[in-house]
Amino acid sequence: MEAVETKQEATEGKFLTFVLGNEEYGIEILRVREIIGLMDITIVPQTPDYMKGVINLRGKVIPVIDLRLKFLMPEEKHTQETCVIVAEVNNTSIGIIVDSVSEVLDIKSGEIEDTPSFGQGIDTDFIMGMGKTREKIIILLDIEVVLSSEEIEIVKQHAAE
Repeated sequence: MEAVETKQEATEGKFLTFVLGNEEYGIEILRVREIIGLMDITIVPQTPDYMKGVINLRGKVIPVIDLRLKFLMPEEKHTQETCVIVAEVNNTSIGIIVDSVSEVLDIKSGEIEDTPSFGQGIDTDFIMGMGKTREKIIILLDIEVVLSSEEIEIVKQHAAE
């Protein structure tokens, strides 16, 4: 019998919600270290477009990715609302640029539905579930799957240099 990798299902709890384009996303609040304003980013050569570079956060080098570009969305001009969510992913702090941060929501298990199937060839493994709150749907992300282990290794190597 074939071993099937099971993806993490969203469980109830607190999620930090943020906006990219017209959609609202959420990540588990336990993964969030802090939210900071946009700061100077040092570009690291030979990294994918969505890897914007690194920042110096209180003496610690933190790699930064633009989640819009990672999700193949058009790049937007940064505004005063644009910020960086510093999240813990596989024991590494990573900055994630988002359009704006919304709020922390307590989402109950009854408000979370499984990710719908979009057919073959459409990868939705990075989505833990769909949160339904106040007449809107929040796409709950598994941040460890959004950033593959290969990408995290690239990031760690560049941060160590």
